[in-house]
Amino acid sequence: MQPYVPEKLPPGRLDWTKLIRLIGQANAELARYDGILRGIVNPHVLLSPLTTQEAVLSSKIEGTQTSLEEVLEYDAVQKAAPDRQDDLREVLNYRRAMNEAVKYMEHRPVCLDLLKHIHNTLMEDVRGQDRGRGRFRSAQNWIGRPGSTLETAKFVPPDPVAMNEALSKWERYIHHDEQDRLVQMAMIHAQFEIIHPFSDGNGRVGRMIIPLVLYSYQLLSSPMFYLSEYLEENRETYYDRLHHVTEAGDWDGWVQFFLAAIVEQARRNSAKAKAILGLYERMKIQLPGIVATQFSVQTIDTLFGYPIFRTSEFVARSRIPRATGMRTLRALRDNGVLQPLRIGGGRRPAILMFRELIAITEGKSL
Repeated sequence: MQPYVPEKLPPGRLDWTKLIRLIGQANAELARYDGILRGIVNPHVLLSPLTTQEAVLSSKIEGTQTSLEEVLEYDAVQKAAPDRQDDLREVLNYRRAMNEAVKYMEHRPVCLDLLKHIHNTLMEDVRGQDRGRGRFRSAQNWIGRPGSTLETAKFVPPDPVAMNEALSKWERYIHHDEQDRLVQMAMIHAQFEIIHPFSDGNGRVGRMIIPLVLYSYQLLSSPMFYLSEYLEENRETYYDRLHHVTEAGDWDGWVQFFLAAIVEQARRNSAKAKAILGLYERMKIQLPGIVATQFSVQTIDTLFGYPIFRTSEFVARSRIPRATGMRTLRALRDNGVLQPLRIGGGRRPAILMFRELIAITEGKSL
């Protein structure tokens, strides 16, 4: 099979008339979600579990098997069973790469250098780290079933020379003034996956780009829009639609799929964000009735930032006096707000869980 030669963006045959309805819906739903974000004083604290859940789901698409609860528990104890360490590290790298990318964008726009920075963090100390970590590939790659060859591959991305040319055009297109930014985002994501510029990790980098570019377009006030939940649930259709672009030039089908994903995921993200904000406001009312403390805000912010934690870490993170902090945790546990994940004893601190927040993040209580 010959390497694919990416076509120039935007494709001239895109039928905008077919997309008008979905364009309107997708922009409206994303704007509603961003309105909720703007109403949250500290979204990075309140919605931090959503960032971790995105890391879990985006990694799951690539075969990593771990859960939100496992990752949060690892955050608390910094230990994992030997057979779980690789999967957990991939998820943690994803989350760290996303946070570093946001800081990067405080001073620079989305660019090829950002992609390499993301990839360098993403692939640190995990499977595939020896395959050109932080560098665009210099050899031909292909996509197919395990054991497939260049001849039997399902798809062969552009060769390194064509890849570099396509990447330069891709970077320029990000800063092109397109008719609609969400349609543009659809084509940016697809073209990145088609170019497949890294030897490994392309899927995760490509999905990370989505909230970063939307943030750069000012469609989001914070880069906290996560699409992997929908893409993981519709994984086969996701890959089929991308394949139809390269096989039949079906950009209309891909853009329609992507816009529908934006519509559905924006609705879900809105529901989760509202539920989390509602829980936060309810906690501000309930906490004084559970325990008398002048540290209500520190207590609640720490619980939302770290829904699974060691009691000793809670005191350090909240900066509440130890006696007051332990008394507060006992009261919250006795009243069912917190649940024990591990009973403490001797010098071993207990591990507690804010289960309701985790349930909302996973969509189990909506």
